[in-house]
Amino acid sequence: MNTRNHNPDGLPDILPVPGSLRAAAQAAVARREPFIVLVTLKGCAFCDVVRNNYLGPMARRGEVVAVQVNMLDRTTPLQDLQGQITTPHAQAQAWKARIAPTVLFLDGQGRELAERLEGMGLADFYGAYLQDRIDTARQKLRARP
Repeated sequence: MNTRNHNPDGLPDILPVPGSLRAAAQAAVARREPFIVLVTLKGCAFCDVVRNNYLGPMARRGEVVAVQVNMLDRTTPLQDLQGQITTPHAQAQAWKARIAPTVLFLDGQGRELAERLEGMGLADFYGAYLQDRIDTARQKLRARP
């Protein structure tokens, strides 16, 4: 997925910055995986930990389908999951993501499959909390016909 035109703020490129959430979600649907979205901020130290130590490596290994969205970007066009054009900021507001980082576990229509992870909390347990949410999302997704 080309992210250069959709990343004017220069978020670290370890996770894609999509121009289309719809297209990115379809990649997850094709793999029967949850669509994981990191709602982030440039310069957010906790976001960097989640991106660089957890979601980025998992995505590189092909374990998850994950993207990042800058919650303060009010100008870059973004196709939402219904095909409408919005901005990353407006999409983060629609998701009611008010804390960075927020990690969402979605199906192809944008419904949350597992409880979102908001903030960082204790880094020692973050990996376990993340894996638990991923497992829950997978179970719910795969239980559907």
